[in-house]
Amino acid sequence: MDTTGEPSEELRREVEEWMAPDPDPDTRAELGRLLAAGDGGGLADRFSGPLEFGTAGLRGAIGAGPHRMNRVVVQRAAAGFVDYLGDGATVVVGYDARHKSDVFAEDTARVVAAAGGRALVLPRALPTPVLAFAVRHFGASGGVMVTASHNPLTDNGYKVYLADGAQIVPPHDSAISGRIRLAAERPIELASPEDPAIVRVGDEVVDAYLDMVAAQRHTTDTDDLAVVYTAMHGVGRDVLLAAFDRCGLAPPSVVAAQAEPDPDFTTVSFPNPEEPGALDLALALAAEVGADLVIANDPDADRLGVAVPSAGGWQALTGNEIGVILADHILRHTTGDDRLVVTTIVSSRLLGRMAASAGVRYAETLTGFKWIVRPGLEDPSVRFVFGYEEALGYSVTADVADKDGITAAVVFVEVAGALVRRGLTVLSRLDELAVEHGLHATETWSVRVDQLGRIAEIMAFARSEPPQELAGHTVTRVHDYAEGSDGLLPTDAVEWQLGDDVRVVVRPSGTEPKVKVYIEVVVSVADGDVVAARSSAAAQLAALKADLESHLGIAPGGRMS
Repeated sequence: MDTTGEPSEELRREVEEWMAPDPDPDTRAELGRLLAAGDGGGLADRFSGPLEFGTAGLRGAIGAGPHRMNRVVVQRAAAGFVDYLGDGATVVVGYDARHKSDVFAEDTARVVAAAGGRALVLPRALPTPVLAFAVRHFGASGGVMVTASHNPLTDNGYKVYLADGAQIVPPHDSAISGRIRLAAERPIELASPEDPAIVRVGDEVVDAYLDMVAAQRHTTDTDDLAVVYTAMHGVGRDVLLAAFDRCGLAPPSVVAAQAEPDPDFTTVSFPNPEEPGALDLALALAAEVGADLVIANDPDADRLGVAVPSAGGWQALTGNEIGVILADHILRHTTGDDRLVVTTIVSSRLLGRMAASAGVRYAETLTGFKWIVRPGLEDPSVRFVFGYEEALGYSVTADVADKDGITAAVVFVEVAGALVRRGLTVLSRLDELAVEHGLHATETWSVRVDQLGRIAEIMAFARSEPPQELAGHTVTRVHDYAEGSDGLLPTDAVEWQLGDDVRVVVRPSGTEPKVKVYIEVVVSVADGDVVAARSSAAAQLAALKADLESHLGIAPGGRMS
C-alpha cells in the first residue's frame, strides 16, 4: 500500500467501499477531503489495518477508516461482542462525555437489540466504575463502556466487561476479536432507537452504586475537612458530590473551570492527574480556601489523584503512596487471615511487606485492573479487600471489579480524618510506615514517542543490552516477563534487579504511545531518622534516573534522542 503521494487505485476503491455504508457524515466528509486532496499518506494511515482489539478493548484516535475510532468500527465491535456472548445476551452500555461517546453507545445498544439481545443503557454520561458496578447489579451478560479514560482529547475507546464485572482477559480478547473480524464481512443490522429491547435505565442504578459507596466507610465519624476536588473536565463531579453527601462528608470545593464535562479538556494538556500541571488549578484553589486535602479524578473517574499540605506548600502523592495509605487504613479496620490485597509487578513492594506483617494474603499481577481483580475472582477461599496499581488506580471493595476513583476518594477522605483524630497527617503516617517496613521510594516516568516503532526499539534494546551497573549498583538479575513468571502470562516488560534494594522495570504503556520506566529504592530507616533516609533515597533515584536515560538513549524531557 502506498503511503506517500497520490493514493493508488486499490486504496481509492477500499476507501470508497468503506464510505458507502458509513452512517457518519463527519467521517465520510473526512475521507472525501483526503480523496480530493490526493492525500495518499493520510488515507494509507487510516486504512493501515483494523484498530486492534485486545485486553483493553479498543482505543485510538477518532476519525475515519478501520484504523480509527468511528461508528463503523464500533458497530462491528458491538456485533462481534454480542455474538460472542450468545443468544439473548443482556449488555449494559455506559459512556463518558468525550467526542462521539454518546453516539458510539447508542450504536452499541442498537446493534445488541438487532442481534436479539437486550441493551441496558445508563441514563447519562457517567463514571466507568458505575458501569462496572451495573454489570453485576443487573446480572448482565456483559458490559461496554465508551471511554478513553485519561487519553488525549483526540482519542476514544471501547472497554468490554464480562458477567463478573471485570474487563476481559485472554483468551476472551482473541475470541471476541475473531467474532469482530467475521462481523466486518457482513452488513451490521441496527434496531430502531425505540426498540423495546433497548432499555433506558433510570437513576436507580446510580442510587444503588451510591449505597455501595456508603457501605465502604469503615468509621461512622465525620470530619469537616476542607477538601478541594477537580473532575478534570470529566464526568465524576456529580457522582462524587452525591457520594460525599450519602456518606455524611462535608461537600468539597470544586474547581469551577474543570467541573463541567468538556471533551476538549481546555485547561490541561493531558487530562491525567499524574501529568505535570494537571493539578495546578486545584492547588491554587486549595491555597485560596485553606484546604486540608486535594483530590482529583481523571475524566472517567476511575483514577484518584491526591495532594496534601507539606512544609513547602503542597505535595502530590505518588500512586504508591496513595495505595499504601489506603491499604493501611483498610487493614486496620478489617479482620481475618482470608483477606487479600493485590498490586502489580511495577508497583511498590511495600504492600507485600505490610501484608506479611498483618498476616493477610498478598498477590502480584500483571499491570491493569483486569489482572488485579483476578486473584479475588478466581479463588473463593480469599476475600478481596484492596487492590491498586501505581498509575492512580484503586479498588477498595470487591463490589466493583475494576478501579474506582469515586469510592477510593471517599475512603481517602475518611483516612485523612481518622489520621487527624490520631494526631497524625498523611505524610507523618507514611513516615511511620517507612520506619516500620523500610522506606520504599519510587520514581516513574514516561518516554513519549512520535512513532510506535520507537517503542519496539526501546524494548528490544532493554532486552539485548541490559546495563552492568546503574549509579554504582550492580545489576544482579535480569528478568524478561515476555517469558512468563510465577504463573503470570507473558507480557512485554523487562526487570533489572540491583541487589535486594533497587529494582527497575521498563514496559510499554497499555493505552498511550509511550514507554514507562519504574524505579524503586528501599532504604532502612536508622534510628527513626526518616529525613536522612528520604534524602538518601532521593539522591539514589536521581542518579539512577540519569544513568537510565543515558543507557536507554532518552533525551531530557522524556523523548527518544
